Amino acid sequence: MDINYQFLIKTFYLVLAAVPTTLNITAVSLLIAMPLAFYLAVIRLRPGKYIQIIISGYITFVRGTPIVLQILIIYSILPSFLNSVAKGFALEVNVFDWNPIIYAYIVFSLNTTALLCEVFRSALASINKGQLEAALCAGMTTVQAYRHIIVPQALVVAMPNICNITVKLIKGTSLAFLMTVKDMTAVAKIAASYGYNYIEAYMDVFAGYVIVCSVVQVAFAFAERHVGKFRFIK
Repeated sequence: MDINYQFLIKTFYLVLAAVPTTLNITAVSLLIAMPLAFYLAVIRLRPGKYIQIIISGYITFVRGTPIVLQILIIYSILPSFLNSVAKGFALEVNVFDWNPIIYAYIVFSLNTTALLCEVFRSALASINKGQLEAALCAGMTTVQAYRHIIVPQALVVAMPNICNITVKLIKGTSLAFLMTVKDMTAVAKIAASYGYNYIEAYMDVFAGYVIVCSVVQVAFAFAERHVGKFRFIK
């Protein structure tokens, strides 16, 4: 097998140049998903039959379908739906001119929300309910109790799974090219298409994701040590 090392090196720099796009999708998706997932997790721990069914149905759909299918559904149907709504309200908005990264935000945010919801639910359920009751008896509001007592402890439990989901999200953004987003994978595929140097391109993508995911895992390891001080000895 002959390797075009010149192309390999050149494309590797192109892949690195696309890292900000991959991290952008990851960061925005997490910023949207985390508060939504936490709110849904709190709701799931409270009584309420119908809302529980709706949230469980949403989580089951996301976890039970390939993300490729979710991308195809949202990227194919959502623009047409939004265009119909815009026409119905006589709005001069052409949704087909929107940056496709917006749809990437939507897809990966919805997907990550469902995954994080279960992580937060299990983490919150692991905290003794007596701590919340004690905080309320001490005069704290529910928000204060969650902020100062419940959430710090829940983060200790949830952090490893949050790391796993973040790494999975980074790797999942490689499918953003289906929405014409020029992420690391898309840039490499485009570069390889001219001379059919796909082996070299995929080697570059492989190295790029290994580097990015390794840095993220190191960052989470540092964060785990930081939040570890909130671990209560039972």
